[in-house]
Amino acid sequence: MTDLLAAVALVLVIEGIMPFLSPHSMRRWLFYVVQQNDKTLRITGFVAMLIGVVLLYAVRH
Repeated sequence: MTDLLAAVALVLVIEGIMPFLSPHSMRRWLFYVVQQNDKTLRITGFVAMLIGVVLLYAVRH
């Protein structure tokens, strides 16, 4: 349970870096993402999950 809470906390820290450092760039990036079609967003999300799983596996083994 401690690892899960640490992971959630780390996600929140990482997610907060961009809007804190450059809110204007974050706003532009979000506008770009909103304009993408569902297929593109789905593929991007899938690739991000795969990278996360591979990275987690590499760190844990």
